[in-house]
Amino acid sequence: MAQGYEPVESPDETTVFPYHDLTPPSRSDIYAARERISPYLPETPLVRSDWLSAELDADVYLKREDTLPTGAFKVRGGVALGSQLGDEFDEHGLIAASTGNHGQSVAFAGMQFDHPVTICVPEDANPSKVRSMKRYGADIEYYGSDYDEARAHAERLATEQGYRYVHSANEPELVAGVATAGLEIIDELPDVDLAFAPVGGGTCASGLAMTIGDILGADVIGVQSAQAPAAHRAWKQGHLEPHEKMETVAEGLATRVPFAMTMEVLREKLADFALVDDEATLEALRQMMVRSGIIMEGACATVFAAAFEHRERVRGQTVVLPVTGRNIAEAKLEGVLRD
Repeated sequence: MAQGYEPVESPDETTVFPYHDLTPPSRSDIYAARERISPYLPETPLVRSDWLSAELDADVYLKREDTLPTGAFKVRGGVALGSQLGDEFDEHGLIAASTGNHGQSVAFAGMQFDHPVTICVPEDANPSKVRSMKRYGADIEYYGSDYDEARAHAERLATEQGYRYVHSANEPELVAGVATAGLEIIDELPDVDLAFAPVGGGTCASGLAMTIGDILGADVIGVQSAQAPAAHRAWKQGHLEPHEKMETVAEGLATRVPFAMTMEVLREKLADFALVDDEATLEALRQMMVRSGIIMEGACATVFAAAFEHRERVRGQTVVLPVTGRNIAEAKLEGVLRD
């Protein structure tokens, strides 16, 4: 076994290694990440939605993270982290577990910085996301019935074979990279009142809370599926215990385990945390496709469902809703359109 790859004591139910720093990134870390990712990723559009503004009686802007190369916000984190890794990991490469977008971000970074990448995915992983990971050069390991089983497998392989395990949330460079979207919002719209952000691992909500929340004083509201409420319960109750319920159609939010570093940020900085039912999420997804022509994933659609359900809080405000990803599975998209 490669020296230095033995797991260390973890504050949550996931595996962490000595190279994992569980200290959240500082504001200077986020600005530094912006400089590092700028040669590889474009800034994304911030576009006013006329129909949502009229529907919600508010000034609503969409942060179009779906226009990034992988079609999702997480690639910011992959590039920020990958740009900082030394050659000590080149022999064994990187390993991560993912339902898709985190894996794509690590694979994209591996391609950019010449790091070998292995991604562990559940047996029923979104085929389009798997194809994308392969296109970026990653090796794919199918394992288990859901993300948490694939994650445990990746952690075992990292321990046994010396891979550099890219945790989906307990990585300050990854979170700093994701947070650069908030800096772009600040540049274009310095009077934001409110934003909603999906919470799976919590990187998106953490990134917005550390930027438009801290710098502009905007209220950032986290959103999670009521069918997979692990992070919401942990936030409410002040612990990091797993939740047995995990039945959501929103694959990007499908985890039973809250993560230590992002949960620390969310507890300190979120203005509120909402749950939305999958039925409302699917209806929001349909509405966005029909009314705006925007194809999005279920995890992304939760923020729109939450905005509809919190109309009183939204009314009269300047609101940012991140379009966090477009990589919906073909079969799921057909089902949404058929219904």
